[in-house]
Amino acid sequence: MRDPSKRAARLSVAIGAALGLMHALPALAQSSAASDDRTDEARTLDTIIVTVERREQDLQKYAGTAQSISQDEIRQLGINNELRNLQTLVPGMSMANQEGNLEIFIRGVGSANNTELGDPGAAPHINGAYIPRPRGLGGMFYDLERVEINKGPQGTLRGRNALAGTLNIVTARPDLEDFGGYAQVEAGNRDHRAGEFALNLPLGGWAALRVAGYKVEKESSFENAGMATHLDPAGIQDEKGARVSFLYEPDDRLSVFVMADMGKEGGTGYPGANIIGAAREGYSPDQMDLRKVIYRGQQGTLDSTNWGAMANIGYDFGPVSLEYNASYRDVDYRQTNAASEGILWPGRNIGQTSPDNPGGIDYDNYSTQYWMTLSQSQVHEIRLSSDDDSRFRWTTGLFHFNEDQQVGYLSLVDKGRWYSGTEFTMPDVNGRSSAAFADGTFDVNDRLRLKGGLRYTREEKSRYGIGGNWALGLPGVGGDFATRLGTPGFAPAFMYRPNFDVTGLTSQADMARFLLQGILSHGINDTIADQIGAVPGGGDFGCVDRPDIGGDTIDCPYQPWVQVSGIPAQQFGESRFNFTDWRAGVEYDRSDSHLLYATISSGHKAGGFNDAFDIDEIPETFKPESIIAYEIGSKGTYRWFGRPSTFNISAFYYDYSDQVFQDLAVIAVNELGEATGYSLVNRNVGRSAVYGVEAESVLRFDHGFSLNLNALYLDSEIKEGTVADVRSQNHAAGGITSLIDLSGNELPLASRLTFNARLQHMVELARGTLDWQVLASYRSAYYLTQFNNRDVVFIADAAGTVDRVEDAATAGFPDRQDAETMLNAGIGFTIPSGAWRFEAWGNNLLNRDVSQKALVGSGINVRFLNDARSYGLRVRYRF
Repeated sequence: MRDPSKRAARLSVAIGAALGLMHALPALAQSSAASDDRTDEARTLDTIIVTVERREQDLQKYAGTAQSISQDEIRQLGINNELRNLQTLVPGMSMANQEGNLEIFIRGVGSANNTELGDPGAAPHINGAYIPRPRGLGGMFYDLERVEINKGPQGTLRGRNALAGTLNIVTARPDLEDFGGYAQVEAGNRDHRAGEFALNLPLGGWAALRVAGYKVEKESSFENAGMATHLDPAGIQDEKGARVSFLYEPDDRLSVFVMADMGKEGGTGYPGANIIGAAREGYSPDQMDLRKVIYRGQQGTLDSTNWGAMANIGYDFGPVSLEYNASYRDVDYRQTNAASEGILWPGRNIGQTSPDNPGGIDYDNYSTQYWMTLSQSQVHEIRLSSDDDSRFRWTTGLFHFNEDQQVGYLSLVDKGRWYSGTEFTMPDVNGRSSAAFADGTFDVNDRLRLKGGLRYTREEKSRYGIGGNWALGLPGVGGDFATRLGTPGFAPAFMYRPNFDVTGLTSQADMARFLLQGILSHGINDTIADQIGAVPGGGDFGCVDRPDIGGDTIDCPYQPWVQVSGIPAQQFGESRFNFTDWRAGVEYDRSDSHLLYATISSGHKAGGFNDAFDIDEIPETFKPESIIAYEIGSKGTYRWFGRPSTFNISAFYYDYSDQVFQDLAVIAVNELGEATGYSLVNRNVGRSAVYGVEAESVLRFDHGFSLNLNALYLDSEIKEGTVADVRSQNHAAGGITSLIDLSGNELPLASRLTFNARLQHMVELARGTLDWQVLASYRSAYYLTQFNNRDVVFIADAAGTVDRVEDAATAGFPDRQDAETMLNAGIGFTIPSGAWRFEAWGNNLLNRDVSQKALVGSGINVRFLNDARSYGLRVRYRF
């Protein structure tokens, strides 16, 4: 645990420095105002528009912390369709992709719950429309105007799940006047091939149509380091998408915008690397090549379709404006995980297991996981707003969200003994959210403004289906393996199950029938049909004696105690919560080019319910998480060596309460009272404090040079929270775990210091314009989980006897990502007409391997990494 006196000293220094800079800036801004002409020039250069407060406004006039990144900046730095690479431009933002679900953390706040009951902690949007399932967002990352990242809770105006902030993808809108577009092709390392286009068609000066599309193919940065060379590694990209936009504006009052888009993702799925074996052999992450994975069994595949439609209709009545927004989004996501035996480490035996090589790897093992997420969601919002020029500017409205899901997850254990897998199949999952909100700004005088807002939200969730273990007791006398399951050709039934009602299914016949109904097609080497196929009709268990499941070690017929010992349990849950978000603030223009502000705001992330098992220890529901954020800031435009520049700084503090941590609860007990089954449970057991100082500046120099600087100092501390330590689960003692007090730990993914510097240069040459830029991004060390490398305490028995204590690395759970510096660069040449542009780009040029997320538990420590070094050439033609 860290020394609180040192933390207080750091806090005092950081806030003192921020206040000092805020105090000094007015004098600097005032000195710049000595010449009205110079002040006017400084104010009008490089205006960046954002819509954080649901109105278009200059970023320098927004009383809060946000970033707006243009399409050109994204493209020139090689970020392309890798949306998670955006974090190199945004201090305090961390993005990782687990099983196709994009996890966004901002200033240490976010959510890693990717189940149907989970919600993002930082809300994603497209053109302001909320996206509930952040899958396939990379497929929207083309033909953009900009991407907005809003930091801090946005509960009043953005509403649902904007606890950490929001990410808003703003697409390019149709142009009413000019016919044109572009076509672009690119190629790079790892067999990167991509193309993109857009076509803008004006229709009589009052309407326009825009069509855009893209396609990208790219090999994985992971390598198959095993003997199953026919298997492709996870991470191969095969993506394409298209978008149609229509804008109708017959006059200055009416505006109608309609958009439809579709994206498809194929390839081999999103990659992770299980490092627990290498860690237990004594290797630290910086000694391993985390991208050399030993694949076996099933080939990883991804098949995802994401499509949607949205409409925005606005009418200006003069004193007030009416706006109606509606959107619909459909996600069909299916993935078969690429099965592996962890990563390669020096001296590891990767040969095929055999009597002569017992230390080898069983490549004839098809244990893997199958995922399916079907989501249909709609959002409706109606808003009334006052005139932008009125003294009291207000917005009020109603919001409604509805999502229906059908979800399937099946984790199979091939050659299982007593345990054969876990299934959660939910044919009916529903989430609803309704809200009423109002927000306003009042001009006290020409310089002083007061702000306030209020939002009332009602959340509902419900779920029906099945969840739990497949358990078969089919070993022979002395036989190690009994059941083959999931071999080539296997497919889970999921929504094709004929029955989801397990009430009263207790006989061997009923349970065997139910397991078989979970299989759409059997694998070529599966044995489960032969072994339990006769049981539903009252027959005997069949005995299979084959070399791949034990050979002569299995005695037929089976002994009379063989059984189907478990099937998934009935799952029904629901939750209802009401909460209120609010904000209050004051803005003061010290001069025309300098803004001071102070705000207090709140935000919530939706609550929910847990899996249903007949155990009193499991809470039925968990409450919404909440944050109250305090922020003071300064935004100034001034002159730097005679050139217009900006400097913004803010200090903030978050009071983070009702924080949800995942705990491990007993769900099954045998006749001796010993725990035999566990389930992850969400509990409101945490409270944290987050504070920091963030500063950004844009400096311009002679000869076409400019420098963008952005830095964040962040300190986070878990104030309270005691949970079961999932790292310590002892299966030899029935699966018992120890408890761990998280107090004093840092929040996961919360680096103490992040900093980036982007140097740009543009020069006019005789044959065109040359420009280049270099981005250096530094991020200090951070923890990947809430355990913070704490020792692992293993419990030996139900009496609580401590068996052993191991440091995290020895136990296989090293948890700290070292500090890293990333380097991106781009160079481009545009011919004088602007029609042709040639670019070269490089992303992660130092080829740093950075863990962006860790999934830890009993026997697993899976790392999800950043994108490896990529570079290429691009040609773009505008017409």
